[in-house]
Amino acid sequence: MKMVSVTTPERHGYSIKFSALETDLLLLATSQLYGLAGGGTLFLLQHAVEDGRLTEICRFEWSDGLFDVAWCPYANNIAATASGDGSLQIWNGLENGSDGSLKDVPKKPVMCLKEHKNEVYSIDWSEKWNYHQILSSSWDGSIKLWDCNRQKSVATYNGHTDLIYSAKFSPLVANIFASVDTDGLLNLWNSFDFSGKPLMTITSAHNTEILSMDWSQFDRNVLVTGGADGLIRTWDLRNMRHHIGELFSGEYAVRKLAFSSHKASVLAAANYDFTTRIWDFGISFDAIEVHEHHTEFVCGLDWSVHHQHLLADCGWDSVVNIFRATSLKN
Repeated sequence: MKMVSVTTPERHGYSIKFSALETDLLLLATSQLYGLAGGGTLFLLQHAVEDGRLTEICRFEWSDGLFDVAWCPYANNIAATASGDGSLQIWNGLENGSDGSLKDVPKKPVMCLKEHKNEVYSIDWSEKWNYHQILSSSWDGSIKLWDCNRQKSVATYNGHTDLIYSAKFSPLVANIFASVDTDGLLNLWNSFDFSGKPLMTITSAHNTEILSMDWSQFDRNVLVTGGADGLIRTWDLRNMRHHIGELFSGEYAVRKLAFSSHKASVLAAANYDFTTRIWDFGISFDAIEVHEHHTEFVCGLDWSVHHQHLLADCGWDSVVNIFRATSLKN
């Protein structure tokens, strides 16, 4: 399959996510003026794998930049976004009709959750254990747990002293999540511990800001972190005193990490050196593919759960690409 692309003029990409319930739908969260000012737009895209088309179905506007997006794990027409005004938005009506159009789509979110004092930079919707729970991390130094049926947060977690870039549930261990921040901290949490304190703190997990992290989809003990030092570090929950592996992902920051849902040894990284890199640890600890198809920071990245080795990325150049990692074998 050849790479397919779509451009979103004057809307700079921050996050892209394949639907886990629909084989051909993606959501793209964008901001005007690189997220420094202006509004945000959520795009619903359709990718026809058979003929290679990538088209915009609909868009939803918000008054501030959108930095992340998460599909609802139990409904194919609901999603949540994270915004620069400190709020989360719950959107409904993201299901396309039989003719490929959207009918009676609400142009405003059905719910707006606002408690954070600064930008909400990441959002994660619990997929396996508590389907109604949403995790948000903010530049106000806090993480909040939400029930999508309530207007107020369920819990607030305080274990960071500076900007939090990412917080994400483990897909394999119930109620456990991890978070990373600008001070180089990696924190592990139990969402049921309402004291709001971390289970464990790894100081100087990197000697620079940590912009991204992800959990293995196959090994419950493994997670990775990506820093502004261009390094990706692998961690094992059974011994967190030191990272167990290290990869080089370029001279600039690692903005997004994504483990494959089809193969345990495959990892992809979106980078500030305008590249998307792919590793297969079973083959080499060097990247087996380096894609240079962006002209600005690459910020968003996601693997398709429906199509093996199919990857989407987005960046500040307003370009979305979908392509297959051709070096990977079944």
